[in-house]
Amino acid sequence: MIVNATDLKNNLGKYLRLSASEEIIITSNGRKVARLSAYEDIVGAGLKPAPTGDGLVREQAQAYDSWPQKATYEEFLKLTENSDERYEYIDGEIYLLASPKTIHQMILGELYGIFYNWFQSKKCRPMFAPYDITLRRNPENINIVQPDLMVICDLEENLNEKDYYMGVPILMVEVISESSRSKDFIKKLELYMETGVKEYWIVNPLNREVHLYVFETGAIYKKITFMNKETVFSCSFAGLEVGLEELFS
Repeated sequence: MIVNATDLKNNLGKYLRLSASEEIIITSNGRKVARLSAYEDIVGAGLKPAPTGDGLVREQAQAYDSWPQKATYEEFLKLTENSDERYEYIDGEIYLLASPKTIHQMILGELYGIFYNWFQSKKCRPMFAPYDITLRRNPENINIVQPDLMVICDLEENLNEKDYYMGVPILMVEVISESSRSKDFIKKLELYMETGVKEYWIVNPLNREVHLYVFETGAIYKKITFMNKETVFSCSFAGLEVGLEELFS
């Protein structure tokens, strides 16, 4: 089956169901740009990440999900404009975000509670997903991510006419899973480092540890790994601390 990007955007749920039984080719401006097929088919075939002739990038079973697929920034905006699904757009690739598991939500809830209480009556504000953050490597390389948790210190001055935040958070937090590990440790780390984020926490429930990165001038200035019963301390906000025993209990 062949469908155009607009039809896909307006009827995404229907085509996701149809993809279980047949392959769907997506077109934009009359050009084939992506292929939508059952996730089990891709994983079962043991395909490795590699661009294909129709623009689809396929991943191994350990990948973030059965996407990403290549698209322009404009095509990404059209696809997500009226969709109930959650997406990220990094370096020209669209990622369809999977529903988080229970342990992810429990840890995120604990973190947000600690952040919310600590930032009470302060200028900076913690925000949590789903919340789009637009990051630019350069004017042509526009990326949109949904960090699990972030701290924003310039919210009011960086809201656009559609009430979207267009600045750069000071601190980003990602709670990883087996499927998102490579993206959070590689793609997002590089993106955050190069676009002005000051501090990045990678929370790993699998090993019960937190990796903290401090960035300066587009490079890693400091990396600290906290584990066991240690206490994570922010390098950007003196006094902001999280005990791992409490976090992972």
